[in-house]
Amino acid sequence: MATILDTAPARPGISFFERYLTLWVTLCIVAGIALGHLVPGLFGAIASAEVARVNLVVAALIWLMIVPMLLKIDFGALGSVRQHWKGVGVTLFINWAVKPFSMALLGTLFLGWLFAPLLPAGEAPSYIAGLILLAAAPCTAMVFVWSNLCDGEPNYTLSQVALNDLIMVFAFAPLVGLLLGVASVTVPWDTLLLSVGLYIVVPVIVAQLVRRAVLASGGQAALARLLARLGPVSLTALLATLVLLFGFQGEAIVTQPLVIALIAVPILVQVYFNAGLAYWLSRRFGVAWCVAAPAALIGASNFFELAVAAAISLFGLKSGAALATVVGVLVEVPVMLSVVAIVKRTRGWYEKGAMA
Repeated sequence: MATILDTAPARPGISFFERYLTLWVTLCIVAGIALGHLVPGLFGAIASAEVARVNLVVAALIWLMIVPMLLKIDFGALGSVRQHWKGVGVTLFINWAVKPFSMALLGTLFLGWLFAPLLPAGEAPSYIAGLILLAAAPCTAMVFVWSNLCDGEPNYTLSQVALNDLIMVFAFAPLVGLLLGVASVTVPWDTLLLSVGLYIVVPVIVAQLVRRAVLASGGQAALARLLARLGPVSLTALLATLVLLFGFQGEAIVTQPLVIALIAVPILVQVYFNAGLAYWLSRRFGVAWCVAAPAALIGASNFFELAVAAAISLFGLKSGAALATVVGVLVEVPVMLSVVAIVKRTRGWYEKGAMA
Protein backbone atom coordinates (compact mmCIF):
# COMPACT_ATOMS: atom_id res chain seq x y z
CA MET A 1 0.00 0.00 0.00
CA ALA A 2 2.97 2.31 0.50
CA THR A 3 4.43 2.11 -3.01
CA ILE A 4 3.46 3.93 -6.16
CA LEU A 5 3.07 2.24 -9.53
CA ASP A 6 6.26 2.33 -11.57
CA THR A 7 4.25 3.17 -14.65
CA ALA A 8 1.27 5.47 -15.04
CA PRO A 9 -2.08 3.74 -14.94
CA ALA A 10 -3.74 2.75 -18.18
CA ARG A 11 -5.73 5.50 -19.85
CA PRO A 12 -8.95 3.88 -21.02
CA GLY A 13 -11.21 5.31 -23.65
CA ILE A 14 -14.97 5.13 -23.55
CA SER A 15 -16.18 1.93 -25.13
CA PHE A 16 -19.04 1.55 -27.59
CA PHE A 17 -21.31 0.11 -24.89
CA GLU A 18 -20.37 2.77 -22.34
CA ARG A 19 -20.91 5.62 -24.80
CA TYR A 20 -24.43 4.43 -25.55
CA LEU A 21 -25.31 3.32 -22.03
CA THR A 22 -28.39 5.56 -22.04
CA LEU A 23 -29.66 3.72 -25.13
CA TRP A 24 -29.09 0.31 -23.53
CA VAL A 25 -30.88 1.42 -20.37
CA THR A 26 -33.82 2.61 -22.48
CA LEU A 27 -33.95 -0.78 -24.21
CA CYS A 28 -33.84 -2.44 -20.77
CA ILE A 29 -36.85 -0.38 -19.75
CA VAL A 30 -38.79 -1.63 -22.77
CA ALA A 31 -37.59 -5.24 -22.35
CA GLY A 32 -38.25 -5.26 -18.61
CA ILE A 33 -41.77 -3.88 -18.92
CA ALA A 34 -42.60 -6.32 -21.74
CA LEU A 35 -41.19 -9.35 -19.92
CA GLY A 36 -42.90 -8.33 -16.70
CA HIS A 37 -46.24 -8.59 -18.49
CA LEU A 38 -45.42 -11.69 -20.55
CA VAL A 39 -43.80 -13.89 -17.86
CA PRO A 40 -44.88 -12.57 -14.46
CA GLY A 41 -44.30 -16.01 -12.93
CA LEU A 42 -40.59 -15.82 -13.71
CA PHE A 43 -40.25 -12.47 -11.98
CA GLY A 44 -42.20 -13.77 -9.01
CA ALA A 45 -39.81 -16.71 -8.68
CA ILE A 46 -36.80 -14.38 -8.85
CA ALA A 47 -38.32 -12.08 -6.23
CA SER A 48 -38.86 -15.02 -3.87
CA ALA A 49 -35.23 -16.22 -4.09
CA GLU A 50 -34.13 -14.39 -0.95
CA VAL A 51 -32.01 -15.20 2.09
CA ALA A 52 -31.91 -12.66 4.96
CA ARG A 53 -33.59 -10.07 2.66
CA VAL A 54 -30.82 -10.54 0.07
CA ASN A 55 -32.11 -11.52 -3.36
CA LEU A 56 -29.69 -14.19 -4.55
CA VAL A 57 -30.15 -13.52 -8.27
CA VAL A 58 -29.64 -9.79 -7.92
CA ALA A 59 -26.72 -10.29 -5.52
CA ALA A 60 -24.92 -12.48 -8.07
CA LEU A 61 -25.51 -9.93 -10.83
CA ILE A 62 -24.29 -7.06 -8.66
CA TRP A 63 -21.11 -8.92 -7.76
CA LEU A 64 -20.49 -9.40 -11.48
CA MET A 65 -20.93 -5.64 -11.87
CA ILE A 66 -18.80 -4.46 -8.97
CA VAL A 67 -15.84 -6.84 -8.70
CA PRO A 68 -14.44 -6.14 -12.22
CA MET A 69 -14.51 -2.42 -11.44
CA LEU A 70 -12.73 -2.87 -8.13
CA LEU A 71 -10.02 -4.90 -9.85
CA LYS A 72 -8.86 -1.63 -11.43
CA ILE A 73 -8.14 -0.04 -8.06
CA ASP A 74 -4.54 -0.12 -6.84
CA PHE A 75 -4.42 0.80 -3.16
CA GLY A 76 -0.66 1.20 -3.57
CA ALA A 77 -1.48 4.48 -5.32
CA LEU A 78 -2.47 5.96 -1.97
CA GLY A 79 1.18 6.80 -1.52
CA SER A 80 0.87 9.44 -4.24
CA VAL A 81 -1.98 11.29 -2.55
CA ARG A 82 0.42 13.83 -1.02
CA GLN A 83 1.66 14.83 -4.49
CA HIS A 84 -1.76 16.27 -5.33
CA TRP A 85 -3.02 17.10 -1.86
CA LYS A 86 -4.93 20.22 -2.87
CA GLY A 87 -6.90 18.40 -5.57
CA VAL A 88 -7.48 15.45 -3.27
CA GLY A 89 -8.70 17.77 -0.53
CA VAL A 90 -11.17 19.49 -2.85
CA THR A 91 -12.59 16.20 -4.10
CA LEU A 92 -12.88 14.69 -0.62
CA PHE A 93 -14.74 17.80 0.53
CA ILE A 94 -17.20 17.59 -2.37
CA ASN A 95 -17.67 13.80 -2.20
CA TRP A 96 -18.19 13.48 1.53
CA ALA A 97 -19.19 16.90 2.90
CA VAL A 98 -21.24 18.39 0.05
CA LYS A 99 -22.68 15.92 -2.45
CA PRO A 100 -24.70 13.59 -0.18
CA PHE A 101 -26.16 16.53 1.74
CA SER A 102 -26.90 18.60 -1.37
CA MET A 103 -28.66 15.61 -2.93
CA ALA A 104 -30.79 15.11 0.20
CA LEU A 105 -31.67 18.82 0.10
CA LEU A 106 -32.42 18.84 -3.63
CA GLY A 107 -34.41 15.63 -3.43
CA THR A 108 -36.53 17.04 -0.61
CA LEU A 109 -36.97 20.37 -2.42
CA PHE A 110 -37.99 18.91 -5.79
CA LEU A 111 -39.58 15.54 -4.99
CA GLY A 112 -40.82 16.25 -1.49
CA TRP A 113 -42.24 19.69 -2.25
CA LEU A 114 -42.25 21.13 -5.79
CA PHE A 115 -43.11 17.91 -7.64
CA ALA A 116 -45.03 16.20 -4.83
CA PRO A 117 -48.48 16.74 -6.43
CA LEU A 118 -47.26 15.04 -9.63
CA LEU A 119 -45.82 11.93 -7.93
CA PRO A 120 -47.66 8.79 -6.76
CA ALA A 121 -49.09 9.34 -3.31
CA GLY A 122 -46.68 8.45 -0.52
CA GLU A 123 -43.76 7.57 -2.82
CA ALA A 124 -41.70 10.77 -2.46
CA PRO A 125 -39.73 9.56 0.62
CA SER A 126 -38.75 6.38 -1.22
CA TYR A 127 -37.53 8.34 -4.25
CA ILE A 128 -35.55 10.67 -1.97
CA ALA A 129 -33.98 7.64 -0.26
CA GLY A 130 -32.84 6.36 -3.67
CA LEU A 131 -31.25 9.72 -4.48
CA ILE A 132 -29.41 9.71 -1.15
CA LEU A 133 -28.04 6.24 -1.85
CA LEU A 134 -26.97 7.43 -5.29
CA ALA A 135 -25.02 10.40 -3.93
CA ALA A 136 -23.47 8.71 -0.90
CA ALA A 137 -20.92 6.66 -2.86
CA PRO A 138 -18.40 8.31 -5.22
CA CYS A 139 -17.88 6.73 -8.63
CA THR A 140 -15.10 4.21 -9.21
CA ALA A 141 -14.44 2.65 -12.60
CA MET A 142 -16.12 5.14 -14.94
CA VAL A 143 -14.05 7.95 -13.43
CA PHE A 144 -10.99 6.56 -15.23
CA VAL A 145 -12.84 6.97 -18.52
CA TRP A 146 -13.95 10.53 -17.77
CA SER A 147 -10.45 11.49 -16.62
CA ASN A 148 -8.92 10.09 -19.77
CA LEU A 149 -11.37 11.98 -21.99
CA CYS A 150 -10.30 15.31 -20.44
CA ASP A 151 -6.56 14.45 -20.32
CA GLY A 152 -6.61 14.27 -16.53
CA GLU A 153 -3.56 13.43 -14.43
CA PRO A 154 -3.78 9.60 -14.21
CA ASN A 155 -1.92 9.14 -10.92
CA TYR A 156 -4.15 11.71 -9.21
CA THR A 157 -7.26 9.96 -10.52
CA LEU A 158 -6.06 6.55 -9.39
CA SER A 159 -5.02 7.73 -5.92
CA GLN A 160 -8.27 9.67 -5.42
CA VAL A 161 -10.44 6.71 -6.41
CA ALA A 162 -8.46 4.37 -4.15
CA LEU A 163 -8.84 6.79 -1.24
CA ASN A 164 -12.59 7.18 -1.86
CA ASP A 165 -13.00 3.40 -1.92
CA LEU A 166 -11.18 3.09 1.38
CA ILE A 167 -13.32 5.80 2.98
CA MET A 168 -16.48 4.25 1.57
CA VAL A 169 -15.87 1.03 3.48
CA PHE A 170 -16.23 2.93 6.76
CA ALA A 171 -18.36 5.98 5.90
CA PHE A 172 -21.11 4.71 3.60
CA ALA A 173 -23.34 3.10 6.26
CA PRO A 174 -23.26 5.92 8.86
CA LEU A 175 -23.66 8.62 6.19
CA VAL A 176 -26.64 6.87 4.58
CA GLY A 177 -28.16 6.16 7.98
CA LEU A 178 -27.83 9.81 9.00
CA LEU A 179 -29.34 11.24 5.82
CA LEU A 180 -32.18 8.72 5.60
CA GLY A 181 -33.02 9.55 9.21
CA VAL A 182 -33.04 13.28 8.46
CA ALA A 183 -35.32 12.56 5.48
CA SER A 184 -37.66 10.67 7.85
CA VAL A 185 -37.01 7.34 6.12
CA THR A 186 -36.89 4.34 8.44
CA VAL A 187 -33.40 2.83 8.37
CA PRO A 188 -33.17 -0.98 8.63
CA TRP A 189 -29.68 -0.91 10.16
CA ASP A 190 -29.15 -4.66 10.03
CA THR A 191 -29.88 -4.69 6.29
CA LEU A 192 -27.76 -1.58 5.71
CA LEU A 193 -24.74 -3.08 7.45
CA LEU A 194 -25.26 -6.36 5.59
CA SER A 195 -25.32 -4.44 2.31
CA VAL A 196 -22.08 -2.65 3.15
CA GLY A 197 -20.40 -5.95 3.95
CA LEU A 198 -21.85 -7.77 0.95
CA TYR A 199 -21.43 -5.07 -1.69
CA ILE A 200 -18.40 -3.05 -0.46
CA VAL A 201 -16.18 -4.81 2.07
CA VAL A 202 -16.19 -8.35 0.68
CA PRO A 203 -15.93 -7.30 -3.01
CA VAL A 204 -13.00 -4.98 -2.18
CA ILE A 205 -11.16 -7.81 -0.43
CA VAL A 206 -11.91 -10.35 -3.16
CA ALA A 207 -10.92 -7.93 -5.93
CA GLN A 208 -7.62 -7.05 -4.25
CA LEU A 209 -6.75 -10.72 -3.68
CA VAL A 210 -7.48 -11.55 -7.31
CA ARG A 211 -5.59 -8.46 -8.49
CA ARG A 212 -2.48 -9.39 -6.51
CA ALA A 213 -2.61 -12.99 -7.69
CA VAL A 214 -2.92 -11.98 -11.35
CA LEU A 215 -0.13 -9.39 -11.10
CA ALA A 216 2.12 -11.90 -9.35
CA SER A 217 1.60 -14.51 -12.05
CA GLY A 218 1.46 -12.41 -15.22
CA GLY A 219 2.08 -8.75 -14.43
CA GLN A 220 0.17 -5.75 -15.79
CA ALA A 221 -0.39 -7.42 -19.16
CA ALA A 222 -2.25 -10.30 -17.53
CA LEU A 223 -4.36 -7.89 -15.49
CA ALA A 224 -5.21 -5.88 -18.61
CA ARG A 225 -6.33 -9.06 -20.40
CA LEU A 226 -8.48 -10.07 -17.43
CA LEU A 227 -10.12 -6.63 -17.26
CA ALA A 228 -10.79 -6.71 -21.00
CA ARG A 229 -12.57 -10.06 -20.63
CA LEU A 230 -14.55 -8.98 -17.58
CA GLY A 231 -15.66 -5.61 -18.96
CA PRO A 232 -18.52 -7.02 -21.07
CA VAL A 233 -19.52 -9.31 -18.19
CA SER A 234 -19.86 -6.33 -15.87
CA LEU A 235 -21.98 -4.37 -18.34
CA THR A 236 -24.15 -7.38 -19.15
CA ALA A 237 -24.81 -7.94 -15.45
CA LEU A 238 -25.79 -4.27 -15.07
CA LEU A 239 -28.23 -4.47 -17.97
CA ALA A 240 -29.70 -7.76 -16.71
CA THR A 241 -30.25 -6.16 -13.29
CA LEU A 242 -32.02 -3.23 -14.95
CA VAL A 243 -34.30 -5.59 -16.90
CA LEU A 244 -35.29 -7.20 -13.60
CA LEU A 245 -35.91 -3.84 -11.95
CA PHE A 246 -38.07 -2.59 -14.79
CA GLY A 247 -39.88 -5.92 -14.93
CA PHE A 248 -41.03 -5.22 -11.38
CA GLN A 249 -41.48 -1.49 -11.93
CA GLY A 250 -43.26 -1.80 -15.27
CA GLU A 251 -46.78 -1.06 -14.09
CA ALA A 252 -45.69 2.03 -12.17
CA ILE A 253 -43.73 3.34 -15.17
CA VAL A 254 -46.54 2.73 -17.66
CA THR A 255 -49.05 4.52 -15.45
CA GLN A 256 -46.65 7.29 -14.33
CA PRO A 257 -44.08 7.93 -17.12
CA LEU A 258 -43.54 11.49 -15.90
CA VAL A 259 -41.96 10.14 -12.71
CA ILE A 260 -38.71 9.27 -14.52
CA ALA A 261 -38.27 12.84 -15.79
CA LEU A 262 -39.12 14.35 -12.41
CA ILE A 263 -36.61 12.15 -10.56
CA ALA A 264 -33.95 13.14 -13.10
CA VAL A 265 -34.23 16.85 -12.27
CA PRO A 266 -32.49 16.85 -8.84
CA ILE A 267 -29.88 14.42 -10.20
CA LEU A 268 -29.01 16.80 -13.03
CA VAL A 269 -28.91 19.83 -10.75
CA GLN A 270 -26.62 18.14 -8.21
CA VAL A 271 -24.21 16.88 -10.91
CA TYR A 272 -23.64 20.33 -12.38
CA PHE A 273 -23.59 22.01 -8.97
CA ASN A 274 -20.97 19.67 -7.50
CA ALA A 275 -18.84 19.59 -10.64
CA GLY A 276 -18.91 23.39 -10.82
CA LEU A 277 -18.09 23.80 -7.14
CA ALA A 278 -15.15 21.35 -7.33
CA TYR A 279 -13.83 23.09 -10.47
CA TRP A 280 -14.14 26.57 -8.91
CA LEU A 281 -12.52 25.55 -5.64
CA SER A 282 -9.65 23.92 -7.52
CA ARG A 283 -9.10 27.16 -9.43
CA ARG A 284 -9.17 29.19 -6.22
CA PHE A 285 -6.56 26.93 -4.62
CA GLY A 286 -4.25 26.98 -7.62
CA VAL A 287 -4.70 23.32 -8.58
CA ALA A 288 -3.29 22.40 -11.99
CA TRP A 289 -5.99 22.00 -14.66
CA CYS A 290 -4.98 18.38 -15.34
CA VAL A 291 -5.99 17.65 -11.73
CA ALA A 292 -8.93 20.05 -11.50
CA ALA A 293 -10.69 18.50 -14.50
CA PRO A 294 -10.89 14.96 -13.06
CA ALA A 295 -11.56 16.48 -9.62
CA ALA A 296 -14.74 18.02 -11.02
CA LEU A 297 -15.74 14.71 -12.59
CA ILE A 298 -15.00 12.63 -9.49
CA GLY A 299 -16.88 15.16 -7.39
CA ALA A 300 -19.99 14.88 -9.57
CA SER A 301 -20.27 11.22 -10.57
CA ASN A 302 -21.84 8.40 -8.58
CA PHE A 303 -21.16 4.71 -7.94
CA PHE A 304 -24.58 3.84 -9.33
CA GLU A 305 -23.97 0.09 -9.24
CA LEU A 306 -23.59 0.21 -5.46
CA ALA A 307 -26.60 2.52 -5.16
CA VAL A 308 -28.77 0.05 -7.09
CA ALA A 309 -27.56 -2.82 -4.90
CA ALA A 310 -28.18 -0.95 -1.65
CA ALA A 311 -31.63 0.25 -2.76
CA ILE A 312 -32.73 -3.27 -3.64
CA SER A 313 -31.40 -4.67 -0.36
CA LEU A 314 -32.89 -1.94 1.82
CA PHE A 315 -36.22 -1.30 0.11
CA GLY A 316 -36.84 -4.10 -2.39
CA LEU A 317 -36.97 -4.62 -6.15
CA LYS A 318 -40.36 -2.91 -6.46
CA SER A 319 -39.43 0.16 -4.42
CA GLY A 320 -39.34 3.77 -5.50
CA ALA A 321 -35.79 3.92 -4.12
CA ALA A 322 -34.63 1.27 -6.59
CA LEU A 323 -36.35 3.14 -9.43
CA ALA A 324 -34.64 6.40 -8.43
CA THR A 325 -31.18 4.83 -8.53
CA VAL A 326 -31.88 3.44 -12.00
CA VAL A 327 -32.70 6.95 -13.21
CA GLY A 328 -29.14 7.80 -12.14
CA VAL A 329 -27.86 5.10 -14.49
CA LEU A 330 -30.06 6.46 -17.27
CA VAL A 331 -28.58 9.97 -17.16
CA GLU A 332 -24.98 9.15 -16.13
CA VAL A 333 -23.22 9.00 -19.50
CA PRO A 334 -24.74 11.98 -21.35
CA VAL A 335 -24.46 14.21 -18.30
CA MET A 336 -20.86 13.29 -17.53
CA LEU A 337 -19.87 13.67 -21.18
CA SER A 338 -21.31 17.19 -21.03
CA VAL A 339 -19.16 17.92 -17.94
CA VAL A 340 -16.10 16.64 -19.83
CA ALA A 341 -16.92 19.03 -22.68
CA ILE A 342 -17.37 21.97 -20.29
CA VAL A 343 -14.05 21.54 -18.47
CA LYS A 344 -12.18 21.12 -21.76
CA ARG A 345 -13.72 24.22 -23.30
CA THR A 346 -13.00 26.33 -20.20
CA ARG A 347 -9.36 25.31 -19.84
CA GLY A 348 -8.12 28.71 -21.01
CA TRP A 349 -10.34 30.53 -18.52
CA TYR A 350 -9.25 28.20 -15.75
CA GLU A 351 -5.52 28.54 -16.34
CA LYS A 352 -5.69 32.33 -16.60
CA GLY A 353 -7.26 32.65 -13.18
CA ALA A 354 -5.70 29.77 -11.22
CA MET A 355 -3.59 31.08 -8.35
CA ALA A 356 -0.05 29.84 -7.83
